[in-house]
Amino acid sequence: MQRPADVTLKDVLVPLSMVAHPDRFGGRKHQDCLFGDLVLRDGVSVGMQEGGGQRDARRLVMPKLVESHVHLDKCHSISRMQNVGGDLRAAINAQAKDRALWTTKDLRARATRGLRELIESGCRVVRSHVDWTHGAEVFSPPLAWHVLGELAQENRGRITLQACPLTSIEDLADLNVAQNMAGLVAGTSGVLGAFVLDQPNRRQGIMNAFLVAKDYGIALDFHVDEGLAHDLDGLELIADAAIETGFAGPVLCGHACSLANLEGEGLRRMTDKIACAGLTIAALPATNLYLQGRADGTPDRRGITRMRELRAADVPVVVGTDNVRDAFCPLGRHDPCQSLAMAALSAHLDPPFGDYLDMITTTAEQALGLAPTYVDGAAIGDLLLFDATSTSETLSGTTRPQPLSDVLRGETT
Repeated sequence: MQRPADVTLKDVLVPLSMVAHPDRFGGRKHQDCLFGDLVLRDGVSVGMQEGGGQRDARRLVMPKLVESHVHLDKCHSISRMQNVGGDLRAAINAQAKDRALWTTKDLRARATRGLRELIESGCRVVRSHVDWTHGAEVFSPPLAWHVLGELAQENRGRITLQACPLTSIEDLADLNVAQNMAGLVAGTSGVLGAFVLDQPNRRQGIMNAFLVAKDYGIALDFHVDEGLAHDLDGLELIADAAIETGFAGPVLCGHACSLANLEGEGLRRMTDKIACAGLTIAALPATNLYLQGRADGTPDRRGITRMRELRAADVPVVVGTDNVRDAFCPLGRHDPCQSLAMAALSAHLDPPFGDYLDMITTTAEQALGLAPTYVDGAAIGDLLLFDATSTSETLSGTTRPQPLSDVLRGETT
């Protein structure tokens, strides 16, 4: 009789991209995966045996997912808004009006629903941005910050929640504010965030963010160039500041929609600078597809960043769900697989889809300042099991992942 921690899971696929050392993991290559019997010993995945006969793959094993960019303070609020629609500015205004309803009870209910969706989708780590106060109140954490902090503690062991304050870069242009914010997050979440668009003092705010982040040893996370105007330069200013300060990171830059305006040598120059600066770009297809390129008729601009060109330049790219059922995106659920599938369709990411799984697993972990989790050497509690016969099927929404640890409670062979 095998001990529960010593199990051979028969006829499974493991995506090659999710194996750190495929040359010694075992199994036989099947499409973009390795196929065979997964050996779990002392609670850890140690390798694969080829198995006998001509059996077919029945299930797929991969690491738990990472959600790199959501807004749990805003989610699931769309149902109480009237006549919502329009571009980014319209969404900001509509959500600001809704904030009057953000009580502790309301925030806990909506954020808890979002966390439950993330857990059910197979996530083990999530970063949520939290809208910050301005003016005289900028030094006081908002109610949502406290609520998410409580939820992070209550859900320890189920999911790791990183809360990131979402300030305006014009607030961080005040060095006193930047230092206060850095001190706050250094003792809590460890990451400082800011919204960068077309603010007049964005250059100073960006530089202050890097200086205080370097002093306090914290990470940075920017919403940047969330638009298609041709004069947006926030991403380049961030890259320049990272290079000038020698900041070691991590620095995650979400949206970067205006990269779609560049092509040819201009695009190559920019992607090379981003790579040199050590930035990671978060593609956020749902919200960008909904808000960007608005006109009277059907949009002909997708608003999604240059995912393929960035990856070709060796820039790390991740995919985030961003907004869920709020003024910025009135549909959806918190599900990284769904978000990656949307990115594949909108950015023309062609099969094999195993090549992109890092954007919601290993690369996303590194973007959040964590060590990447691969199947080889992973604890059972860090793995998922899909009833799927290919990587395509895992992204098609036809099956929900199960924590492998839950499945193995009844596993006997």
